[in-house]
Amino acid sequence: MPRGGKRTGAGRPKGTGKFSESTKAIRVPESMVERILEYAHAGGFKLPLYGGKVAAGCPAPTDDYIEGMMDLGDYLINDPATTFFVRVTGYSMINAGIHPDDILIVDRGLEARHGKIVIAAIDGELTVKRLYKKQGEAVRLMPENDEFDPIDIAAEETLHIWGVVTNVIHTV
Repeated sequence: MPRGGKRTGAGRPKGTGKFSESTKAIRVPESMVERILEYAHAGGFKLPLYGGKVAAGCPAPTDDYIEGMMDLGDYLINDPATTFFVRVTGYSMINAGIHPDDILIVDRGLEARHGKIVIAAIDGELTVKRLYKKQGEAVRLMPENDEFDPIDIAAEETLHIWGVVTNVIHTV
């Protein structure tokens, strides 16, 4: 009798396993297994997107049909490998719509250019500010609240940009 390989009548009949359908083995890095399993068990991040629009002025009739399923990651995250989240504390960016306890989506892969909101480390201390970086001028980190002063980066200070803020998740 031969050993190994496919044998007639061996194994579980198709469609009778845990998933009630055929399965396929995949190879993933060990460091990602737990995260992938959590994602799979949660059913991903797809939520219903209703086809109608909501009026921000006078109430308007709307359709109540579901246009499709939407994954927020498709809209909020450009590159998962370079993206991280950070929670905000303080009021220095309130006029930019960034409030305490908001969650910022930050992309480390984007270039920190003049006018962008960035997560910066100054001598090891993290802050979120608007980057002021013009040719021939000193680098500054600008608050979006008149009650706070800009942070001038002195030559002896170490400034490290952790990433550019791409989105804000604001809880009302």
